[in-house]
Amino acid sequence: MARVLSLYILCLIALAAAGCRNEEEREGMTRRELGLPPTHVEMTEAELYDRIAGGLAAEILGNLNGLPHEFKYFEEPGNVEHYTPSLPEGTRTDDDTDIEWVYSCEMQRTGELFLPPEAIAGLWKAHINRAIWSANAYARQLMEIGLVPPYTGRIALNPWSVFNISGQFVCESFGLISPAMPQAAATIGTHYTHVTIDGEPSQATQLFTAMIAAAFYEKEISRIIEAALAAIDPASEHVKIVDDVRSWHALYPGNWRETRRRIEEKYARFGDRDGRETRDGNGYELNSASTVAALLYGGGDLAETLRIAFNFGWDADNNAATAATIVGVTKGWSWIREQGWEIADVYRNTTRDVMPQDETITGFARRLYDLAVNVILRYGGERIQTAAGPGFRIKVQQAANVEPLPVPLDRGEPLREELRPQFESWLAGTPEEKARAAYAAICLGEAERLAAEQPAAWRSALACLEGYPALVEKVFSAPAHTGSPIAERAAAAGLKKPAAGSN
Repeated sequence: MARVLSLYILCLIALAAAGCRNEEEREGMTRRELGLPPTHVEMTEAELYDRIAGGLAAEILGNLNGLPHEFKYFEEPGNVEHYTPSLPEGTRTDDDTDIEWVYSCEMQRTGELFLPPEAIAGLWKAHINRAIWSANAYARQLMEIGLVPPYTGRIALNPWSVFNISGQFVCESFGLISPAMPQAAATIGTHYTHVTIDGEPSQATQLFTAMIAAAFYEKEISRIIEAALAAIDPASEHVKIVDDVRSWHALYPGNWRETRRRIEEKYARFGDRDGRETRDGNGYELNSASTVAALLYGGGDLAETLRIAFNFGWDADNNAATAATIVGVTKGWSWIREQGWEIADVYRNTTRDVMPQDETITGFARRLYDLAVNVILRYGGERIQTAAGPGFRIKVQQAANVEPLPVPLDRGEPLREELRPQFESWLAGTPEEKARAAYAAICLGEAERLAAEQPAAWRSALACLEGYPALVEKVFSAPAHTGSPIAERAAAAGLKKPAAGSN
């Protein structure tokens, strides 16, 4: 009798468990019908690694295979008709991946997801000293006078940061380490992209990290884009950019050239005045639009997504890399290897000082996997035993805007109020502190006051700032549409341009 009762109880438990599973399945179907993400995602350790490695490998393909098309196509698109992904000699470091590589190595070593500002500046000084441009190069020089993130990326202090694409191409890893968690991805991503950008480029960070995170539970490209839209501020220009591209894709589903023409017609900006490689080549407007268009016209086909991104042009390698990361997550590393493409498992360090010389693509992916485990557990997930082996039950997040656009956009007045109390001590400090005081005062409209109140100290501070010729050269050569105000204030304050060859 006891045995019969035990079997009866076991049957009830099994039926109850089956009922729970069926209920979860029904809830999942209902949420999908409503356009909502599932509440949880389960995957094995092997699948998690495979999806992360797939995203990284696809990103690298887009980056390095896209370099021949970077800044080549402006008024007219490219004409790449056939493309086969290939890295027969492996890959090498490039700023689309190697800045995140530096961060991920330190995050893995310390177990800290949010490295403090001083530590980030220290990483840049130790490892990131060449093969950087635009907002990144400007931020690196600000670190020389002791400014740390996020000041190095504030619009009032860094004239590239209001438009630069660095908010996109230095964000993909943070989506990869936040599977199915777009809010975590955006929070971690903006922590690191604020090193060099702010404003709309920060909305790009949130949009694309959310897409990458969503690709862990959603494979249909249109649904990935739709899910990620909630990650950006409703007032952001990115809302209109994405809406425009989706509308043009719907009108011209088989004609990417017409969509590209309309993007160029509406969003091309400062090509004539500042040179094509400034706002048009390196700004978020054309490049965010191109990335979304490549995803839509690629339709989930990795090689076709990359081909379209190359042809759209502008900062083509970065756009191809971001779009490919999203598709790569949906495919996985195993699928990529099954295609027969020549991809050597090599990641040569050619740009980052005092960093590993024996890295591989899969080794880099393993670092990201370790960080993903940290993120999963920190944001409510848990380790489980699945039918296929050890794995994770991930608490899925619905995308949401974690950081609205700042008001005012350049944060000028708040920054002035925040830094003004420090000017006095900086003026009386070390040469680095004096240079910092002079630079910040020029940017924030305090130079005239300090020159009147402490003329000798101000002259000394200017002389100290001129002792950083690489920074001063960037002040006077920044893009006209954003850098002119700072350059004009600098000249009015008495700052002299460095002599030719003094850098």
